[in-house]
Amino acid sequence: MKPEAMKKEGYLLLKNPGGPELGYAPDTPIIEKDGLYFNDLAGTGELAPYEDWRLDPETRARDLAARLSIPQIAGLMLYSSHQMVPSFSGGPFGGTYGGKAFEESGAEPWALTDQQKQFLGEDGIRHVLAMKLRDPKTAARWNNAMQAFVEKQPYGIPVNTSSDPRHGAGEAGAEYKGGAGDVSKWPEGLGMAATFSPELCEEFARVMADEYRALGIATALSPQIDLATEPRWMRINDTFGEHPGLTADMARAYCDGLQTTEGSESGWGANSVIAMAKHWPGGGSGEGGRDAHYTYGKYAVYPGANFEEHLIPFLEGAFKLNGPTGKAGAIMPYYTVSWGQDQKDGRNVGNSYSTYIVRDLLREKYGYDGVVCTDWGITADQNPSLDAFGSRCFGVEGLSVAERHLMILMNGVDQFGGNNEAAPIIEAYRLGCERYGEAVMRERFEESAMRLLRGSFRCGLFENPYLDAGESEKVVGCEKYNAAGFAAQLCSVVMVKNRGQTLPLAEKIKVYVPERRVEATKGFFRNLEPAHAGKPVPNALLERYFTVVERPEEADAALVFITSPITDPYSPEDRAAGGNGYLPISLQYRPYTAEKARAHSIAGGDPLEDFTDRGYRGKTVRAANESDLDNVTRTRERMKGKPVIVLAQMDLPAVPAEFEAAADAILVHYGVQAQALLDIVTGKAEPSALLPVGLPKDMDTVEEQSEDVPFDAIPYTDTCGNTYRFGFGLNWSGVIEDERTRHYNKER
Repeated sequence: MKPEAMKKEGYLLLKNPGGPELGYAPDTPIIEKDGLYFNDLAGTGELAPYEDWRLDPETRARDLAARLSIPQIAGLMLYSSHQMVPSFSGGPFGGTYGGKAFEESGAEPWALTDQQKQFLGEDGIRHVLAMKLRDPKTAARWNNAMQAFVEKQPYGIPVNTSSDPRHGAGEAGAEYKGGAGDVSKWPEGLGMAATFSPELCEEFARVMADEYRALGIATALSPQIDLATEPRWMRINDTFGEHPGLTADMARAYCDGLQTTEGSESGWGANSVIAMAKHWPGGGSGEGGRDAHYTYGKYAVYPGANFEEHLIPFLEGAFKLNGPTGKAGAIMPYYTVSWGQDQKDGRNVGNSYSTYIVRDLLREKYGYDGVVCTDWGITADQNPSLDAFGSRCFGVEGLSVAERHLMILMNGVDQFGGNNEAAPIIEAYRLGCERYGEAVMRERFEESAMRLLRGSFRCGLFENPYLDAGESEKVVGCEKYNAAGFAAQLCSVVMVKNRGQTLPLAEKIKVYVPERRVEATKGFFRNLEPAHAGKPVPNALLERYFTVVERPEEADAALVFITSPITDPYSPEDRAAGGNGYLPISLQYRPYTAEKARAHSIAGGDPLEDFTDRGYRGKTVRAANESDLDNVTRTRERMKGKPVIVLAQMDLPAVPAEFEAAADAILVHYGVQAQALLDIVTGKAEPSALLPVGLPKDMDTVEEQSEDVPFDAIPYTDTCGNTYRFGFGLNWSGVIEDERTRHYNKER
């Protein structure tokens, strides 16, 4: 007889005496034993070990793994492509509802798409990547729809939903708003590093875990703990900077905050979110700063012989937590080929394909026993164009898709990011049985299944994967969390110049803010993004602080908003004209010719290229936002000695030499809401952050530094005599010297 349960929206909630709450679909049976209640997910009427919440997660996971067929385990090994909720037509990750586009289907925004029903039902996917979620209520209801759907499948394995970082303020609106309904907004990775406060990072991670679980998210595809040793790398803004010790401390704090459920002896529980730390063994040393999302950026190089230092954030951070969960629950290797680092076989292949990088180092030498998941889309065949998003089967282009899966599995990787189809994994199993025997392959598959299931058991998903949509609305983006995130943004802004105490400015003075223009350039997906221009900050926000004027001559002060130089490292036109296609990445605004670049590349070679030298010495690039520099210099001329304040978003550490002398004050940030900058400009808050990466003297020192070594680019010294090295920052009193600067000195 089913016990009395509370009726919720689409599910039942049962208070369990002396145990966890059970959430389940109305037609799911319940088992009573010893006065306690358990979900009968197998539908047998008998309590199976995996259904018994009194047992530890690993015991439960091993029991369930042994029951699963190979196709069912293959489903666990899949990580879905990006999901949009609802899924509108015309987008890159679109779906249909009953064969119709969402707009004409009449479906609720939280309804499952045809594609979701297929990969949950037919392919057995239980790890789903959520990208766009309309609002907390929609997210909660979509989660419940998925959980009810899979609860009817064999063994009732719940969905473990994941997310890429959602809390970054860089993509948020300009203005802080309380109770906005979206997740709270916090500093981006480099911004958090600029606070030099692991304690603040842990607070952020605890908030993130609370909001994630309220959205149905139990795995975070973060933190990104690559060392930022190469200043031209496009993903440097998501890192915790170039200092190995600071990065390790931030990684530890982040994972502890995410994974720890207070009051749980093991640390795991219903408030835990699995941290997937990335990217093993460090992805920040791409040659010339190029990124491995693209074939032209496939090689990580180590001219400074500094491979081991890139492991510190993992070994001393993510694998050595202060809290009871012990280590990050999952790890993601990067796309890159770690050139010349395979000390066993000497093979230059993508990290997930490398026996040495994954099995010998990660699994055996360092004893990591959590989930290892590939980065997204690495098993597909190579795109015929080098200038394409994707094509990441680096070094194994000649293998079949199934052979690539088998190679990765035998290295000790458990899961395939962005793969929706089970067939290649099942074929890999068949090939493995031919080569290694069925007993070996069954054991190998069960081991991965155990690791993957263990995470869901740890987070309490087998007991209650459902959400109360009303409670989700109260938690996500609540005033308390929004206020904490905004306060953290204020702590992430670095003041590097304040000549003659220019800042803070008095409120209601007249200010001039020039428009920005960015020329057409290729975006993340290698699509051409058109030129655009406009106000960097809405006048409505500026007018809360100042009187806005349209001409510098009328102003008492000018605020000039700039971003890092935007250049493109690959040119099909150069290739078509007989070159190799490779261009320098520039950190300066004016056209740059790479005269000091290495004569020949360290790494090279690809099936699409008939050469191995990817060098670019002597080539010239120009920034798509060169007009940012024009805005600074022209505004300086027109202000006739009145204050010019530069507010620089440094997603990459720009060369200050071009604009510093024209500025009276400079604030550096890594993605915050504009209101945070204006609060500091007007003295509502005092700057306290420190540079998490140094700002280089010039491009010559950038070319001469080693991609794998921190602190080896000569930092810029400004006209006030301050050097913009790691750990430098100003407050209203002058240069900041405190416990943070003493502890995290660059000498390590």
